[in-house]
Amino acid sequence: MPSRPNFLLLMTDQHRADHLGCYGNKVVRTPHIDSIAASGAAFDRFYVASPICMPNRATLMTGRMPSVHGVRHNGIPLPLEATTFVERLRQAGYRTSMVGKAHLQNMTGDPANLPPDRYASGGPKSTAGLVPAEAPGSGRYDQELAPKWRDDPSHDIDLPYYGFDSVDLAIDHADQVEGHYTRWLRQKRNDADSLRGEKNALPSPDYATPQAWRTRLPEELYPTSYVAERTLARLDECAADRTKPFFLKCSFPDPHHPFTPPGRYWGMYDPTTIELPASWHLDRAKAPPHLRWALDQRDGGKAAKHSPALFACTEREAREATALTYGMITMVDDAIGRILERLKALGLAENTVVIFTADHGDYMGDHQLMLKGPMHYQALVRVPFIWREPDGGARGRRSALSSTLDIARTVLDRAGVEPYQGLQGLSLLPFVNGSRDGRDAVLIEEEGQRVYLSFNTRVRVRTLVTECHRLSLYDGVEWGELYDLVSDPNELDNLWDTSASLRAALIEKLTRTMLAHSDTNPYPSGLA
Repeated sequence: MPSRPNFLLLMTDQHRADHLGCYGNKVVRTPHIDSIAASGAAFDRFYVASPICMPNRATLMTGRMPSVHGVRHNGIPLPLEATTFVERLRQAGYRTSMVGKAHLQNMTGDPANLPPDRYASGGPKSTAGLVPAEAPGSGRYDQELAPKWRDDPSHDIDLPYYGFDSVDLAIDHADQVEGHYTRWLRQKRNDADSLRGEKNALPSPDYATPQAWRTRLPEELYPTSYVAERTLARLDECAADRTKPFFLKCSFPDPHHPFTPPGRYWGMYDPTTIELPASWHLDRAKAPPHLRWALDQRDGGKAAKHSPALFACTEREAREATALTYGMITMVDDAIGRILERLKALGLAENTVVIFTADHGDYMGDHQLMLKGPMHYQALVRVPFIWREPDGGARGRRSALSSTLDIARTVLDRAGVEPYQGLQGLSLLPFVNGSRDGRDAVLIEEEGQRVYLSFNTRVRVRTLVTECHRLSLYDGVEWGELYDLVSDPNELDNLWDTSASLRAALIEKLTRTMLAHSDTNPYPSGLA
């Protein structure tokens, strides 16, 4: 086992654990990711710190919970002065590179808004003119703004970027990705912009699911192909200069809505053959209030289906979106196959730890829902995590409760690099090596931006996942969710009102877990 190995972190976006062959899916074809699992340790109880992009990605980078690092929801950039495990690797002599989606800063450029909740009843809708309690330090927080990349040919990243010496950036999703990708694309095709977007799409009369179009971009020009090409180039650079070990993050924007798999990947899976999730057949009378609200919106023709927010879908929409998502996943898997082949051909595989994970999951028809939101069903909060050692040791399944929060400490531990103050995760190396002793609960945080789902304020939720249960506590309401994950793995029977003693015990456990995850950084200099 090499003492200072290289690291290749492969990451997808909106990708639930059971959308891989190695996690039990019998339809989607993912032979290359499956091969990593076959020769590594695959974690079955791996959860996100938050099921939202920016908070969870910031947790991956810092090893700190969203309530601690400050990126509580999308639209809040990670402070440039934040310590990341990648920066620690760089300081320890590692070559650090990132290709693809970062999402550590804002992408849209939209102004901040104050939601009309109890914290600002009758107050201003805009935060303009309000003095913030805290403000980020000096530095550029426009580095991932898509409008800047579109409008200014000289716009670029300041390096190092959160610890990365080099960055090949892909901003946003589907066939409308911006950043370095768009500049690469326009070098390939002068008419590139006429190939992208829903207005330029090919006819697809057989599909009715929202946010789906058949892109005119050929496979070789799609963002997934760009991420693969640039990752191969970075591997070539690492092979040419082996004086330093490397950490290379390869982060695919897919799978994610809008659903635009290109070329043969569009029709690779037949929607009519897609089975609906078992939880589709729920008892509506037992559904919690926020789920009933979403179902009522759909049935009343009021569901908003063209925004990033979750919505209740039809059977046809669930089948079509899943089929198209499978196409995106298989395209990513094919790209990963090329990357693994190059890693081996360059003689780098024998000294490289390969890691695979995803940002968060998606509903894809689970409980008749689509996309993502503040309902913490397993489809949304449970993601794949695979760790493969260079020597092929430590193979098999791992059942330890684990989290995105743990990735930073685990990589530092494996690299032999000292951790830093405020690092909150655990090292997963003992579990990789077969230990069964670990944490007894995982904490998930979500701070919503919207007022919807029958709530009177923006949705705020804390979830506790234990060996046997999932409890979710919502701000401002008397009800909550409590499921027995052993007897009810599809989370159809809410025990909140029927198991008072269990509920009380788990709420106490949640409170203690939240206390354990509160910030203790910086450490005091001495006793008072």
